[in-house]
Amino acid sequence: MNNTLVVCGIQWGDEGKGKMTDYLAQAADVVVRYQGGNNAGHTITFGGNKYALQSIPSGIFNPHIKNVMANGMVVNPKAAIGELDKLRERGIRDFQLYISDRVAVIMPYHLALDGAYEALKGGKQIGTTKKGIGPAYSDKYSRVGIRMGDLLDKEYFAERLRDALLQKNMELKMLGLEQFDFDTLYNEYLGYGETLRPYITDTSILLNHEIEAGHKVLFEGAQGVMLCIDNGTYPFVTSSSPTAASVPLGAGIAPRFIDNVLGICKSYTTRVGAGPFPTELFTEQADYIRDRGHEYGTVTGRPRRVGFLDCVVLRHACRVSGVNYLSLMLFDVLSGVKDLRICVGYKLDGKVIDYIPSCLSALERCEPVYEVMETWEEDLTGMKTYEELPEAAKKYIRRVEELTHTEVAFVSVGPDRTQTIIRKEIF
Repeated sequence: MNNTLVVCGIQWGDEGKGKMTDYLAQAADVVVRYQGGNNAGHTITFGGNKYALQSIPSGIFNPHIKNVMANGMVVNPKAAIGELDKLRERGIRDFQLYISDRVAVIMPYHLALDGAYEALKGGKQIGTTKKGIGPAYSDKYSRVGIRMGDLLDKEYFAERLRDALLQKNMELKMLGLEQFDFDTLYNEYLGYGETLRPYITDTSILLNHEIEAGHKVLFEGAQGVMLCIDNGTYPFVTSSSPTAASVPLGAGIAPRFIDNVLGICKSYTTRVGAGPFPTELFTEQADYIRDRGHEYGTVTGRPRRVGFLDCVVLRHACRVSGVNYLSLMLFDVLSGVKDLRICVGYKLDGKVIDYIPSCLSALERCEPVYEVMETWEEDLTGMKTYEELPEAAKKYIRRVEELTHTEVAFVSVGPDRTQTIIRKEIF
């Protein structure tokens, strides 16, 4: 059995990573978020209760697990404190949380700029959640960002904030937006730093010690591979890389420490926001799947776009993220779906291809090549073993394995952590 496992979504996000991270976290000593911010929600259900997490790692419910918000994230301190307060209100008070002192801080001007830049795109909006994620990452790479550790040093934070506001207020003025006052922001964010001080540390040192001690470490990403800034459907992507390849950089560990990668995918496909989606459905089938799968955004409540399973996407994601195993989520939703299909390739300008074009205009011209699958009517939600599944459902799973060249280790047949069929123990 291996000691480190990366859990990453391999579609356009919202694949059910929260459930699988929560399930696998029961065997973990440490759970790590390695990228993204509070624009990506994880819904976790256990004991009849549902919890929505946005930036806090999914192991927070277990007092024995160390939860790490690593340096690859961007964190809104105000939102993180609010998230912790909500957990405490629901009785989750005994937890271990560690926030990297190198985490990029999301500031109020990032939210203002996010909305303004999105509005400027007119009919070509990306569909961001306007949580300030993109502008915070932009500032990080432009070297004008503020990091969590800066909030603990009064003089240095003052220097960093003055430098940042010199540029940010100029941008805001150019866009006709209200500018930010130094003193107000300085005092507010010093206060957040003091509130979070007990949690802020060098998480790279912590993680390396845990791994070298042989402890089990679970890495969870936000969004999905198709929203990766490098390997996704650019420019309709997020501002970081959810792939397993970004774990060493985002967590401050060596690449050799990654043992296995579990790709999380729905048994169909969804997408939130704009961007190409070759297998998207606009029929009653889409409504049926959306309603059965409760396909509405965890953070925004937006209805998700729905389509058949796209194995061109899955093959691409497995390749660029080094996926060893698959977890097929919301499999119970497919019961009763009429004319069930799987996309096995694309037709581009009359030619069948088995890859995703890098150019958006080419991808938008791609038409799905479908394979019709057998359907089933049985309710899967109470089934505990692979053997109990209908033969048509087993054929569906086997075909996914053949098309992706990747073994399905888990099949989810309901939202609760107990509604998980284990085909192979990997952690």
